[in-house]
Amino acid sequence: MDDGKLSKLLQNNRWFNELPEYCLEEMLALARIRQLDDGECVYAKDDEPDGLYGVISGAARISNIGPDGREAVLAVLSPGSWFGEISLFDGLPRSHDTHASGPTELLLIPRKGFQQMLDRRPELYPLFMRLLCRRIRISFAMLEDSALLPLPSRLAKRLLMHAHNYGQTDDEGGRPSVQLSQESLGLMLNSSRQSINKLLKRLETAGWLKIRYGQIVILDEPALTRLATGETTLEV
Repeated sequence: MDDGKLSKLLQNNRWFNELPEYCLEEMLALARIRQLDDGECVYAKDDEPDGLYGVISGAARISNIGPDGREAVLAVLSPGSWFGEISLFDGLPRSHDTHASGPTELLLIPRKGFQQMLDRRPELYPLFMRLLCRRIRISFAMLEDSALLPLPSRLAKRLLMHAHNYGQTDDEGGRPSVQLSQESLGLMLNSSRQSINKLLKRLETAGWLKIRYGQIVILDEPALTRLATGETTLEV
């Protein structure tokens, strides 16, 4: 991948587009590419942090395995998404497992070089701390949703969250889209793939989204927002 596409990966992500141009250029100079096969481990829980990752192609599945062997999927990150920032800043071991979902290409910004950049430019710390706090707020919101919201609202909110924080736009109309399988959504929402499939079809019938292979295109964001906040319910 050429430098122009790598630069676009940085600039088009909400996590980085507030950073000054010189910061993006230095991060790009540090970066290297990792190629992974389907199911290959990016890093495991308790591994020492090696840096910050961006998804160029494929997907990254972030999860943990419970005592009973069941997998709890926290997120499936599509191209343009970034992950691994917590250990990047606190220096503590990784808190989750991350595996490639399909053949995957990642951009890695090594931790040592990143920290050296911050040491040279301490004025960047407030910018990164503000970005990190956004991720923390998202995590708390997901915990609250799992306890308080019914499944249709949780599904709508998760789709919107991924579209706003990890998603892309579709090729036809520039509409927000999410690259998540129904199985992944079920694992993230502690529900079955069948239940998620039924809800997505109802949302598609209502004209709020379009289901494509490996992609969900959001057609009516205000309607999904009302469902996510409980202002409306999903008609049968």
